[in-house]
Amino acid sequence: MLTGGASRLAVWGDPIEHSRSPQLHAAAYRVLGFDWTYELRRVDASEFPAALAGLDDEWRGLSLTMPLKTAAFHAARTRGRRATLTGAVNTLLLGPDGPHGFNTDVGGIVAALADEGVSRIHSARIVGAGATATSALVALSELHVREVEVVARRPEAAAGLATLGASLGIRVALAPFEGVHRRETDVTISTVPGDVSIPDAAADALAARGGPLLDVVYGHWPTTLASAWERADRPATSGLGMLLHQALLQVRIFAGGAPDVPLDDESAVLAAMRDAIVGD
Repeated sequence: MLTGGASRLAVWGDPIEHSRSPQLHAAAYRVLGFDWTYELRRVDASEFPAALAGLDDEWRGLSLTMPLKTAAFHAARTRGRRATLTGAVNTLLLGPDGPHGFNTDVGGIVAALADEGVSRIHSARIVGAGATATSALVALSELHVREVEVVARRPEAAAGLATLGASLGIRVALAPFEGVHRRETDVTISTVPGDVSIPDAAADALAARGGPLLDVVYGHWPTTLASAWERADRPATSGLGMLLHQALLQVRIFAGGAPDVPLDDESAVLAAMRDAIVGD
């Protein structure tokens, strides 16, 4: 455990006021008995380099949300495999030999799907083509998916996902929202922001053959897609599970330096973090 020394942490992004990360991390450090602080700060992409350079040796690490994940990727001196594959860093471990960059969104998606009984699947659908869609594709590769349909307003914007999929052994097909989507998939992951408008007809078409839905949104619930899944009598889950599990991996990193080393009494830590956000 890297429990000595620096004790300041924060989540940065823009917008940032909606973030639940302070609640999650505070709950974890109470259980672990760490006298650490976890702050929230609005930082946009243009401000990020100067803000990072201005941190002193009291700082242990940062959680990064949009639009800082690409900038954090380039700022990292080393990067974990998931960060390298996605080109996105949402966690920086600071220190004299850092910063070290990690992507915990991938593991958060894997664990959130496992909570819903989804652990090994053949085909999937991703809605959206942004940075989180890249994390979703890498997560699906870890679940041994071999076929993924990416649905986007502009399918050409998802060409990078097709290239990444090929490198991971996944056949990626690109489709517009108004596509027919005849093929039944084992699971759908939506990565579009909650305030994005999707026509009901398109949402219903996706729900009809989409399997269970994991929607990464948790602040605007139910989303248009979640409502379509409800109309189709299919299960839909918000992004709170992904948020919870990616934060647990961040706690592992800040406490022990790596996302794959469990915490002491991790079950109690996870339970406290879950209690901190469920029912609010």
